[in-house]
Amino acid sequence: MKPRIIILGLIALAGVSCAGKGARDTISASGTIEAVEVNVASKVPGQLIALAVEEGTRVKTGDKLASIDHASLDIQLRQAEAGVALAEAQLALLVKGARSEDIRQAEAALKQAEANLTIADEDARRMRALAKTGSATAKQRDDAEARLTVAAAQRNAASEALSKVQRLARPEEVRAAEARLAQAQAAADLLRKTISDCEITAPAAGIVTHKAAEAGELVTPGQTIVTISELDSVYVMIYVTDKELGRVKLGGAAEIKIDTFPDKSFPGQITYISPEAEFTPKNVQTKEDRVKLVFGVKVEIENKDGLLKPGLPADALIRFVPVAAS
Repeated sequence: MKPRIIILGLIALAGVSCAGKGARDTISASGTIEAVEVNVASKVPGQLIALAVEEGTRVKTGDKLASIDHASLDIQLRQAEAGVALAEAQLALLVKGARSEDIRQAEAALKQAEANLTIADEDARRMRALAKTGSATAKQRDDAEARLTVAAAQRNAASEALSKVQRLARPEEVRAAEARLAQAQAAADLLRKTISDCEITAPAAGIVTHKAAEAGELVTPGQTIVTISELDSVYVMIYVTDKELGRVKLGGAAEIKIDTFPDKSFPGQITYISPEAEFTPKNVQTKEDRVKLVFGVKVEIENKDGLLKPGLPADALIRFVPVAAS
């Protein structure tokens, strides 16, 4: 019996020695396969009238996922578009001015006033000349001058009336009408955007892994409709100690294994190293506690064949970067 005990002890010691030698070159850690997930939510409230995908459907960016009823919004949009048309008509009226017949009437009044002014001017000049020779009295001359003054005033009034009819509105009134038009257009644009949001599309490519609503349900803004997972590339988050951290480098290679395929390894690459330790107080001081610090390391794995599923346990093997001897 004693020789058997000795032999078994030697075998156990040999196994520990081999493991210790390998531990200097590699890190072995376990984690879970994870994928980037996008929860696609509704932006508007309403009834979900159609769901265009099922769980397992592969979608591309921009593909239609679901539709929300927007019949009432369509009615509101027609009302808003009518408001835009009204505001445009009011602005055009102010900018264009009065009707053509009103302008022609004012122009005729101006021409008549100008003709009266010409006649009054000629009469005044003639009376001045006759008054110098004594052929006209001073009163006749003064009356002619008065008629000239009145004709000039009437001509100026007619000219101002024509200008007012042509402009019709003051500049500030035109600016107010332009602002009302811009406000009506913005209200219509907002409704168009809301109607557009009733068509829910895929923000990223991937596979629909979860449906959170069904056709016929009432949804609210922010409520998840479907979840899209990007399964072409998955990752494993593992944790290393502070002693191991110095030998782990961004871009470093790793090998991933899962129980489903024990004879197959999947190549991975380190894409993230946490800058801070996790689940450990910051005021750690003893050496025994410092070795318990762990840092998250993210290993990404290509998954074009779709063999790696989120939630599967996985083992990661990271080879150390050689450390130069001092």
